[in-house]
Amino acid sequence: MSRLHGTKDFWLAALRADGPAFRVAVSEAPPDGPVPSCPEWTTTDLVHHLGSRYRWVRGVITSGVTSAPAKWAVEDGLPAGAAAIEWWQHEYDQLVAAFDTVDPEAPAWNWAPQPKRAGFWPRRMALETTLHRWDAQLAIASAEPIEAKLAADGVSEVLDTWLPAGRRRSPEPRYGVVQLVAADAGQDWYLRLRGTGVALLDTDTILDDDDHHARAHVTGNASDLVLALWGRINFEVLETSGDVTLLEGLRAG
Repeated sequence: MSRLHGTKDFWLAALRADGPAFRVAVSEAPPDGPVPSCPEWTTTDLVHHLGSRYRWVRGVITSGVTSAPAKWAVEDGLPAGAAAIEWWQHEYDQLVAAFDTVDPEAPAWNWAPQPKRAGFWPRRMALETTLHRWDAQLAIASAEPIEAKLAADGVSEVLDTWLPAGRRRSPEPRYGVVQLVAADAGQDWYLRLRGTGVALLDTDTILDDDDHHARAHVTGNASDLVLALWGRINFEVLETSGDVTLLEGLRAG
């Protein structure tokens, strides 16, 4: 089993590609139009969400501390219409500039069971942006797949960051091993669900004497895999077999 290990340059390149694509999509969509993949959100809500996230993350990575910041929330009094998009652009530009200059090893808080370093956030923001780029494009019926290498890294992020942090959409305990295969990216993952906990298995673990036989299998392209893990599409879009009830335990939230 191999998993991508991204770099700051890889994630910034993705951010620089998906940011402009997001802007194009939200510029074409009606400001008060619905975003089908984000129920109860309008296009303007999506713009406000992502821009507010950028501003908050910029504060986290430039603070120089690892203590928890004030809880993130969409700000009040944000502009609407075309002005909202210009506000988003400013926040996007400021975040990219901050990532360009910050040392990935600089102290910075994050919510995951990982080192509290600024290097956590380029990955998180690249993946957040590509997902919401897809949401925005879906709102104008032109959703393009997430690039395969980035999508595979997004699958890894759900499995190595979100689920171990307890950020699982369904709290119901589940037990068993699931295999995910991203055929286009040449990547596969084995994840053991053990009640409310999870363990991402590596090849050495799989080859030991324990019973690691997967009870559920999912195969497809990397984009569809990560979109399914984020609840944007159904797992039925992919090739599935075995105990498919385990798959609900993989959705991040």
